[in-house]
Amino acid sequence: MPVSSPSPPQGYQIGEAARQSGVSPANIRFYEKEKLLSPYGRSVSSYRLYSDGDVHQLRFIRLCRAMDMSLDEVRHLLGLDLNNKTDCAAAREALDGHLGHVRERLGELKALEKDLKALRNRCDGSDAHCHIIEALHELADAQAAAPPTAVLTKRHV
Repeated sequence: MPVSSPSPPQGYQIGEAARQSGVSPANIRFYEKEKLLSPYGRSVSSYRLYSDGDVHQLRFIRLCRAMDMSLDEVRHLLGLDLNNKTDCAAAREALDGHLGHVRERLGELKALEKDLKALRNRCDGSDAHCHIIEALHELADAQAAAPPTAVLTKRHV
Protein backbone atom coordinates (compact mmCIF):
# COMPACT_ATOMS: atom_id res chain seq x y z
CA MET A 1 0.00 0.00 0.00
CA PRO A 2 1.50 3.39 -1.00
CA VAL A 3 2.28 5.83 1.75
CA SER A 4 0.54 9.13 1.24
CA SER A 5 2.35 12.30 2.08
CA PRO A 6 0.63 14.60 4.53
CA SER A 7 -1.39 17.31 2.83
CA PRO A 8 -0.23 20.87 3.38
CA PRO A 9 -2.19 22.91 5.92
CA GLN A 10 -5.14 24.81 4.50
CA GLY A 11 -6.03 28.32 5.54
CA TYR A 12 -5.93 31.96 4.65
CA GLN A 13 -2.77 33.83 3.84
CA ILE A 14 -2.36 37.12 5.65
CA GLY A 15 -3.91 39.24 2.88
CA GLU A 16 -7.08 37.16 2.80
CA ALA A 17 -7.25 37.02 6.61
CA ALA A 18 -6.91 40.81 6.61
CA ARG A 19 -9.68 41.20 4.04
CA GLN A 20 -12.05 38.88 5.90
CA SER A 21 -11.35 40.35 9.34
CA GLY A 22 -11.02 44.04 8.51
CA VAL A 23 -7.59 44.12 10.21
CA SER A 24 -4.60 45.26 8.18
CA PRO A 25 -1.74 42.84 7.55
CA ALA A 26 0.57 45.15 9.54
CA ASN A 27 -1.79 44.99 12.53
CA ILE A 28 -2.10 41.22 12.21
CA ARG A 29 1.70 40.96 12.46
CA PHE A 30 1.64 43.37 15.41
CA TYR A 31 -1.02 41.29 17.20
CA GLU A 32 1.10 38.19 16.64
CA LYS A 33 4.12 39.98 18.12
CA GLU A 34 1.95 40.98 21.10
CA LYS A 35 0.85 37.33 21.52
CA LEU A 36 -2.83 38.11 20.86
CA LEU A 37 -2.84 35.75 17.89
CA SER A 38 -0.71 33.05 16.39
CA PRO A 39 -1.16 31.62 12.92
CA TYR A 40 -2.04 27.97 13.07
CA GLY A 41 0.49 26.94 10.43
CA ARG A 42 2.59 27.68 7.42
CA SER A 43 2.06 26.91 3.76
CA VAL A 44 4.55 24.94 1.70
CA SER A 45 5.91 28.34 0.67
CA SER A 46 6.29 29.28 4.37
CA TYR A 47 3.48 31.85 4.30
CA ARG A 48 1.58 32.27 7.55
CA LEU A 49 -1.81 30.57 7.45
CA TYR A 50 -4.87 31.62 9.41
CA SER A 51 -7.93 29.55 10.20
CA ASP A 52 -11.56 30.64 10.39
CA GLY A 53 -11.05 30.77 14.16
CA ASP A 54 -8.08 33.10 13.71
CA VAL A 55 -10.16 35.39 11.49
CA HIS A 56 -12.87 35.42 14.16
CA GLN A 57 -10.24 36.25 16.78
CA LEU A 58 -9.01 39.14 14.62
CA ARG A 59 -12.57 40.47 14.40
CA PHE A 60 -12.88 40.15 18.18
CA ILE A 61 -9.62 42.08 18.66
CA ARG A 62 -10.73 44.74 16.16
CA LEU A 63 -14.05 45.17 17.99
CA CYS A 64 -12.37 45.50 21.39
CA ARG A 65 -9.85 47.99 20.03
CA ALA A 66 -12.69 50.00 18.46
CA MET A 67 -14.12 50.19 22.00
CA ASP A 68 -10.77 51.74 23.00
CA MET A 69 -9.63 48.74 25.02
CA SER A 70 -5.95 48.38 25.75
CA LEU A 71 -3.99 45.39 24.47
CA ASP A 72 -3.85 44.04 28.02
CA GLU A 73 -7.63 44.29 28.33
CA VAL A 74 -8.06 42.49 24.99
CA ARG A 75 -5.53 39.83 26.02
CA HIS A 76 -7.43 39.29 29.26
CA LEU A 77 -10.80 38.93 27.49
CA LEU A 78 -9.34 36.55 24.91
CA GLY A 79 -8.20 34.31 27.75
CA LEU A 80 -11.70 33.96 29.18
CA ASP A 81 -14.08 31.10 28.46
CA LEU A 82 -17.63 32.14 27.58
CA ASN A 83 -18.98 28.90 29.08
CA ASN A 84 -17.34 29.40 32.48
CA LYS A 85 -19.37 31.27 35.12
CA THR A 86 -16.21 32.47 36.89
CA ASP A 87 -14.90 33.88 33.63
CA CYS A 88 -18.22 35.70 33.16
CA ALA A 89 -17.59 37.51 36.44
CA ALA A 90 -14.03 38.28 35.30
CA ALA A 91 -15.36 39.71 32.02
CA ARG A 92 -17.78 41.94 33.95
CA GLU A 93 -14.92 43.16 36.17
CA ALA A 94 -12.79 43.84 33.09
CA LEU A 95 -15.59 45.88 31.52
CA ASP A 96 -16.17 47.75 34.77
CA GLY A 97 -12.48 48.65 34.80
CA HIS A 98 -12.64 49.76 31.19
CA LEU A 99 -15.72 51.88 31.92
CA GLY A 100 -13.65 53.60 34.60
CA HIS A 101 -10.97 54.38 32.00
CA VAL A 102 -13.62 55.70 29.59
CA ARG A 103 -15.14 57.94 32.27
CA GLU A 104 -11.68 59.26 33.15
CA ARG A 105 -10.99 59.95 29.48
CA LEU A 106 -14.34 61.75 29.14
CA GLY A 107 -13.32 64.04 31.98
CA GLU A 108 -9.99 64.70 30.26
CA LEU A 109 -11.77 65.44 26.98
CA LYS A 110 -14.18 67.85 28.67
CA ALA A 111 -11.22 69.69 30.23
CA LEU A 112 -9.53 69.76 26.82
CA GLU A 113 -12.69 71.17 25.23
CA LYS A 114 -12.81 73.92 27.86
CA ASP A 115 -9.13 74.76 27.26
CA LEU A 116 -9.61 74.83 23.49
CA LYS A 117 -12.65 77.10 23.76
CA ALA A 118 -10.69 79.48 26.01
CA LEU A 119 -7.82 79.45 23.52
CA ARG A 120 -10.19 80.06 20.61
CA ASN A 121 -11.76 83.02 22.42
CA ARG A 122 -8.39 84.77 22.71
CA CYS A 123 -8.49 85.95 19.12
CA ASP A 124 -11.20 87.19 16.80
CA GLY A 125 -8.83 87.93 13.92
CA SER A 126 -9.11 91.71 14.20
CA ASP A 127 -5.67 92.43 15.77
CA ALA A 128 -2.35 92.82 13.99
CA HIS A 129 -1.19 89.45 15.29
CA CYS A 130 -2.88 86.20 16.27
CA HIS A 131 -3.38 85.74 19.99
CA ILE A 132 -4.09 82.01 19.49
CA ILE A 133 -0.68 81.36 17.97
CA GLU A 134 0.89 83.64 20.57
CA ALA A 135 -0.75 81.64 23.38
CA LEU A 136 0.34 78.33 21.82
CA HIS A 137 3.95 79.56 21.73
CA GLU A 138 3.67 80.63 25.39
CA LEU A 139 2.25 77.22 26.34
CA ALA A 140 5.02 75.43 24.44
CA ASP A 141 7.65 77.44 26.33
CA ALA A 142 5.92 76.74 29.64
CA GLN A 143 5.91 73.01 28.88
CA ALA A 144 9.65 73.00 28.16
CA ALA A 145 10.26 73.95 31.80
CA ALA A 146 7.72 71.52 33.26
CA PRO A 147 8.54 67.90 34.13
CA PRO A 148 7.41 65.48 31.38
CA THR A 149 4.70 63.87 33.52
CA ALA A 150 3.06 67.25 34.08
CA VAL A 151 2.94 67.93 30.35
CA LEU A 152 1.51 64.72 28.96
CA THR A 153 -1.17 62.57 30.51
CA LYS A 154 -0.78 58.91 29.63
CA ARG A 155 -3.83 57.13 28.31
CA HIS A 156 -4.41 53.56 29.40
CA VAL A 157 -4.44 52.28 25.79
